[in-house]
Amino acid sequence: MQTCTPVTWDIQYDTSPTAVRYCKKCKQKTEYISSGEFRVNAQQKNLDIWLIYKCTNCNTTWNNTIYSRVSPQQLDSSLLERFHSNDEILALQYAMNTALLRQNGSEIKLPEYQIVGDDVTLDSDLQIKIRSQYYLPIKLSSIIRRKLGLSQREFEQLYSDRRIDSNTDQDLRKARFSSEVIVNIS
Repeated sequence: MQTCTPVTWDIQYDTSPTAVRYCKKCKQKTEYISSGEFRVNAQQKNLDIWLIYKCTNCNTTWNNTIYSRVSPQQLDSSLLERFHSNDEILALQYAMNTALLRQNGSEIKLPEYQIVGDDVTLDSDLQIKIRSQYYLPIKLSSIIRRKLGLSQREFEQLYSDRRIDSNTDQDLRKARFSSEVIVNIS
């Protein structure tokens, strides 16, 4: 019985996703990038909290809504302080949230990414843990094919021969990558 070679691949994004939306100043759809800064506004007893984005053409700002009309008591005081101090890690977490961007009416342009980990060949059985700190809707097959240097046809053959599967029992040809998945190749 052959043993599986355990391998870990980490997905690292070059930037955060870009929001694509209409810019009133440019009079066309343009790309907006996160400024990494929050805006916290008090309306009577409620707060509005936004992550500020800037148009790449003209620097016009757009506020990506995080909280709208929320009571300050509903937020942990340390979280509220992180918004006030423009915490870089918190800003990146919200900038990487594609669901939030879509919810606020933006199209998404996904960032480039790197797959960091050992290069392997298909000569032996493999168990590959693919992980990322952030969820981005990238096809799992794209990640696997890119790192293994496989064509679409070669990947399809592996799949139809049942030589590749995952711990999630998803169709690897269609599945989107979440934060972690284990892929088995025999």
